[in-house]
Amino acid sequence: MIAHQPIPVFHTLTDVFGSEEAALPHAKRWNDLAAQFEVRFGRKPTYIARAPGRVNLIGEHIDYALFGVLPAAVERDILIACGSRPTQSLSHHAEIPDTPGSVIAENLHPKYTRQVFAPAVKEPQEVSEQDAHAESWKLDINTKELRWESYVKAGYYGVLNHHFSGVENSPAHVDLLVTGSVPAGSGLSSSAAMVVASTLAFLAVNGKVGDSLEDNGGHKSLDKGGLVELAMKNEKRVGVNSGGMDQAASVMSDPSSALYIRFYPSLTASAVRLPTRAVFVIANSLVVADKALSAKRGYNLRVVETLVGARILAQAVGLPIAPVDRITYREVVGRFAGEQPGADMGADALEAAITRLEPRLDVLKPSVTDGVQLGVTMEEMVQMSGLAPDAFHEAYLSWVDIEATRFQLYKRAKHVLTEARRVLQFRRACVEVEAAASSDGSEAALIDSLGRLMNESQVSCAELFECSCPELDDLTRLARQAGAYGSRLTGAGWGGCTVSLVAEGKVTEFIQKVKETYPPYKNLEGTALSEAIFATKPGRGACGQYIYFALDLFCL
Repeated sequence: MIAHQPIPVFHTLTDVFGSEEAALPHAKRWNDLAAQFEVRFGRKPTYIARAPGRVNLIGEHIDYALFGVLPAAVERDILIACGSRPTQSLSHHAEIPDTPGSVIAENLHPKYTRQVFAPAVKEPQEVSEQDAHAESWKLDINTKELRWESYVKAGYYGVLNHHFSGVENSPAHVDLLVTGSVPAGSGLSSSAAMVVASTLAFLAVNGKVGDSLEDNGGHKSLDKGGLVELAMKNEKRVGVNSGGMDQAASVMSDPSSALYIRFYPSLTASAVRLPTRAVFVIANSLVVADKALSAKRGYNLRVVETLVGARILAQAVGLPIAPVDRITYREVVGRFAGEQPGADMGADALEAAITRLEPRLDVLKPSVTDGVQLGVTMEEMVQMSGLAPDAFHEAYLSWVDIEATRFQLYKRAKHVLTEARRVLQFRRACVEVEAAASSDGSEAALIDSLGRLMNESQVSCAELFECSCPELDDLTRLARQAGAYGSRLTGAGWGGCTVSLVAEGKVTEFIQKVKETYPPYKNLEGTALSEAIFATKPGRGACGQYIYFALDLFCL
């Protein structure tokens, strides 16, 4: 399994990117980062840690319902040049705390200012009995204002508490220089990439990367699954409750493959080989999805509608459910199909169970007023749940802020189940063609099939889950008119990016047509245009460049 693979060691960028041709465009950026580190800190970096962003090819807003998704790593990434700082150099810098593990963090982007911070060992009275064996360190992170260094600190936090017991076993002083090419707020998961790269950088500088390395606390160095779990916990330090898709895609991805990531009964990932004669083109709508402002009426509301709908459906099909149980749609499908607790029925059986359950969704439909389904009111939703108002509030509203007068339980459920089925169909189509040693004809049919599923996903996101926006609707429509086999939003939606499946030999023509027809692109040229729309093939997951006389690389 991918999750249990150790961190391999590479020696060239060709190994990381798969070929000299693929590595060449990246070499200057890596070398320039190393050179800038030397200018700023007076010595070469020991490592450059890399974590890519991700594109979700299909499977939107179903991970928190515990259904599988199909993301892939993109070429855009976060790079962190890093190295331990000699202790004697501390005396020359009054701003640097003379405590274990102090950090100087700089960013090549001029809008991000230099940051200096250090962790502190928790005093015994600060550690609860529950956490006494879990956390020995503390590090202040501002969760109300998502500053860039908060993601660096988040990555550091888990490394501190996973590998260091306190003053007797303390971390090195660290210098960091960060750069990134994943556009923020675009749905390509720049935040997860930053946390993964930061986690990997602190592991590397402190000598915690290796096949059999074991520190004084008895912790073996992490495998890929361990790094994903650590990065997930780390990102929660900045207030992001991630389901693991972003981190898994950034860490576990393989070249030319997507990842089929399952969240039930536990997080697992397997590679799914993609067609070789088509590429994915990412196009930024240039609408920034501000989760902090839209969450009450967008993301958070969809989570509540999805969870409440699952409870009502479970009751309607006769499944026992406790008042405190926030059952998910994946669990409903499993129990409906007789799946044993903690077991996985398999992809084919899951698809069949979803198909059998879909006709039962009518129980979630609201009443019709003047020919229009307005959604259910809060009072109606509480009544449908079978819970008392206080119990309902505790289970579904006490932990999240939402704003709505009507709730679209049926629409959300219809999207979740049909999208989960599309993910399984997408995966099966790829697996069957690979197993049959695909010919040109079978791969062409596969590409057509994948494109159709992507188009159906976009319609569902727009009409049922209502997480699209006018610009994303226009961009996907124009992409199809420009020759894409399929095009859909990617990420949470309400702005951000689209992903389109395009014939490999027609990418330049496709991008030019989209530029000419999508109004926000018409005045973009050169670098500005390539930042907004670009082709990518699924690449390798997080990695790092180890500089020691010759060029060595470790890569996830």
